[in-house]
Amino acid sequence: MENRPQWGTRAGFILAAVGSAVGLGNIWRFPGVAYENGGGAFFFPYLFALLTAGIPILILEFTIGHKYRGSAPLSYFRMRKGAEWIGWWQLAVSFVISTYYAVIIAWAMSYAYFSLSKQWGDDPLSFLVGDYLKVVDAGQVGSIVPGVFLPLVIVWVITLGILFKGVKKGIEVANKIFIPALVILFMVIVVRALTLDGAVDGINAFFKPDWSQIFNGKVWVAAYGQIFFSLSIAFAIMITYSSYLPKKSDITNNAFITAFANSSFELLAGIGVFAALGFMAMQSGQPIDQVVSKGVILAFAVFPQIINELPAFSAAFGVLFFVSLTLAGLSSLISIVETYVAGVQDKFNVSRTKAVAIGGGLSALISVLFATQGGLNFLDSADAFINNYGVALAGLVEVVFIVWVAKELKSLQSHADAISDIRLGSWWVISLKYITPIVLGIMMVMNIMTDIKTSYGGYPVLFNVYSGWLVAIGAIVAGFVFANAKKWDKALYEIPEDKGVSK
Repeated sequence: MENRPQWGTRAGFILAAVGSAVGLGNIWRFPGVAYENGGGAFFFPYLFALLTAGIPILILEFTIGHKYRGSAPLSYFRMRKGAEWIGWWQLAVSFVISTYYAVIIAWAMSYAYFSLSKQWGDDPLSFLVGDYLKVVDAGQVGSIVPGVFLPLVIVWVITLGILFKGVKKGIEVANKIFIPALVILFMVIVVRALTLDGAVDGINAFFKPDWSQIFNGKVWVAAYGQIFFSLSIAFAIMITYSSYLPKKSDITNNAFITAFANSSFELLAGIGVFAALGFMAMQSGQPIDQVVSKGVILAFAVFPQIINELPAFSAAFGVLFFVSLTLAGLSSLISIVETYVAGVQDKFNVSRTKAVAIGGGLSALISVLFATQGGLNFLDSADAFINNYGVALAGLVEVVFIVWVAKELKSLQSHADAISDIRLGSWWVISLKYITPIVLGIMMVMNIMTDIKTSYGGYPVLFNVYSGWLVAIGAIVAGFVFANAKKWDKALYEIPEDKGVSK
């Protein structure tokens, strides 16, 4: 009865999970967040958050997928009949993210080409918003930007081409290429950055601890937020990926390897980014805190400026950096799209080819909105609200439901312990019962208070309503709609037995 695809090797699964976790945020978000929240002192709340939220939820999702052998909606359905909507909600969140995430990868692809001749000129920020993206006022759509649209088509051709190939021959093979290549390329970037004048000052600024920040609640919330968004939890990704594991798989150990590999790459990114920022500060005669940035501005304005200042091999450095962004983005995008491909396959009993064509094709079509002149504004608002009220809120609901409503924590613990070398103790239970829900609850309250007091990004309130709030609310509504759209085939009610041993 079990026709579910499986990973070819344990390494294939781990590389795919790491590929999902290691994304754009590791490179352009983590260094800035760490610096703003106490530098070296930030690593204490970060490690605490990793051990009390990141790894516990990762183990939880690996166990759900492995035990219930299905996509997120099917796994929740098998856990408790009325819980299916949570899985569809998470899939809807992933769907929204995939529509604009692909566009950011397209920007990185373009900038890898621009690096060859430093096409951004002496003012990379003006080039980004003016010459390249041709940004118009919030609320306006404008025309399609060819320089974004063409690489966007390439991004979707690569992503959907890999997904059409399947789990073992597509996703696993791609990540066995992408992740080692990404690590090698970024190691070269870091080594080059460390040889620049001012690199030591940048790294010192990154690691210098501001111990006064340790008792700041916002710093701890920032640490949990970084861990939560970085590890691809509550996207339904890890539930989906672990459902392809053989019966005999060391779930707990896999979760630790995935989490620490992700954090190691974040640390590597922080060293590389701040070494380069230290060089930029020295060249411009400014203090480090004046050149630190994160997100789109760091990647597509600050780094091009750094590339401009490099004394040698500047074009090669630029190509390596933006190719690294492209690879990190592609490995994550593949995993994001796979969540709803698997969900559509399970629920509507269609072939993988149809599920990829329908789900991936619809996402690709919608992503064209973000390739217009107004795309940056729509992307910024949608990203902020779907992360705060999609990913984080879905994660809170997931944990509270499993622990306090369904009361499945003990059952899941027994399942993980039965097949894992590391046994789960009170640390795991306390983290999921108390620490994670409390911290995520505080994050929700803080986000809501902030968004009520001020309009996100300085955009008009109406713009944030339809491009942000309604997008996040729409994902929840979609969860209920799909949960009630069709009854599951009776053959799927039972959790199938499978064959196979993880190598």
